[in-house]
Amino acid sequence: MLRIAVPNKGSLSETAAQMLFEAGYTGRRDPRDLVVADPRNGVEFFYLRPRDIATYVGSGALDVGITGRDLLLDSHSSATEIASLDFGSSTFRFAGPAGRFDALADLGGVRVATSYPGLVGSFLAEHDVSVDLVNLDGAVESAVQLGVADAVADVVSTGSTLRKAGLEIFGPVILESTAVLISAADEKPGVSTLLRRLQGVLVARQYVLMDYDIPRVQLDAACVFAPGIESPTVSSLHDPDWVAVRVMIPRVDMNNVMDELYGLGARAILVSSIHNARL
Repeated sequence: MLRIAVPNKGSLSETAAQMLFEAGYTGRRDPRDLVVADPRNGVEFFYLRPRDIATYVGSGALDVGITGRDLLLDSHSSATEIASLDFGSSTFRFAGPAGRFDALADLGGVRVATSYPGLVGSFLAEHDVSVDLVNLDGAVESAVQLGVADAVADVVSTGSTLRKAGLEIFGPVILESTAVLISAADEKPGVSTLLRRLQGVLVARQYVLMDYDIPRVQLDAACVFAPGIESPTVSSLHDPDWVAVRVMIPRVDMNNVMDELYGLGARAILVSSIHNARL
């Protein structure tokens, strides 16, 4: 069986479980379950702390896992990223007291608090900046105010939490992180199937099916706005001057494409969600 590590809690847990469900796998029903077998699909799930997943996979104890890119890099595990899963996005930045720091080099010799010492330490070493790293388990924005550190390196979304603590962002982006699928060095049987299924879920979330009727003379113009993956499916209607068209389009473009098609004379424009796909 393919042994898969899944986050048991935190921001990645719920979305990872939903994604695996949409990919056709059987997950846990009781949140206290630590191991769940899915013999129909030839897999076994292990529910672990997100921070530990890269270590288990890198050691070879488990074959693949879902975790954050930040946690993978912070662990210094030998596991490798094999695919981005496009959820759980986060950005890591430096922040310090307003007006004190302008550039990365200004951190030389000061104390920097972070929950990701491996990730931040590697980034600073790559830029030849030596600091005293202070390892904290969350809520690092309070470290400066409490006198534990001179600056912090943390996840930033809007920056409002840092501003409330009297800090401002400076320097380069440390990392753009997202949820990723990771594996050990040797790919095990079943990994390609898992990856293909997860990618099918991602496609289904990113695209919709659009059906519409349009005058035949406007078909070429309609295909400019909605060309599809290879090309649209076109069917004749009882009225020889009209055709029915089915096409996949990016979900984000859905309303703009509908407007353009309607302007060309298309009618009966219908949009359907895609539950899964293979491209």
